[in-house]
Formats: sequence, structure tokens, C-alpha cells
Amino acid sequence: MWEAKLEPTVVSCSAGISACEKGGHRQQALSLLSKMSQVASEPNVISCSSGIRVCVKGGQWQQALSLLGEICGAKLEPDALGYNVAISACEIGGQWQQALSLLSEIREAKVEPDVIIYNAGISTCEKADQ
Repeated sequence: MWEAKLEPTVVSCSAGISACEKGGHRQQALSLLSKMSQVASEPNVISCSSGIRVCVKGGQWQQALSLLGEICGAKLEPDALGYNVAISACEIGGQWQQALSLLSEIREAKVEPDVIIYNAGISTCEKADQ
């Protein structure tokens, strides 16, 4: 995109991140996510959620939680999918306390938790024997 002098959009970058994620190209997906803000196309909840999924699949739970924090810090409102993926990241990292904290935070963020989110939280605690 950049070489062809086309202006990237949030939609095209998000699609690229998702394609990289699905193709197993995690580093490229995260690189594209970081480049989005450099080209005046700020990441949105969808692109950040895709980035969180990339981190989870790569076992990088700390980076996944950092991206969730960036979503909140950028005044974007994380959605249920973003929280679900972040809680799954906690499961991978054995961070049951952080998962419970995210479950509490969901209500404050006015996101309606669903069965998938609760199951992710339960699974995280179960794997940590809590």
C-alpha cells in the first residue's frame, strides 16, 4: 500500500492485520498495527482486537493486555470480543487475578459480558487451580 502511494485506511489496515493473523504472520500483523498511527490512520477497536488475538495466539499475554490498555487509553471503547481475547491471554499466562480484574472492569466499561467471557474467566481460574 505504502509503496504504491495509496492512502491506507483503518478498514484496509484492519483487513491486513486480520489476514496476517489468519495466515500465522504475527510479527507482520503487529508491525502493521504499529504503523497505522504513523500514517494518520488511528487504530480502532477492531484493529486492536485483531492485534490482541495475534498476541494471544503467539502466547504473548503481556502484550495482549498492553494493547487492551491502549484501547482504553485512546478513549476507544473495547468490545466484548476484545475483553474475551484479553481474558484468554490471561489464561495462557496463568494470570487468574488479572482475568478476574478484567471481568470487574467489563461492567465499568459498560460492556455486556456474555457466556463466552464468563467461560474464559472460569477456564482461566480452573487452569490456575483457583
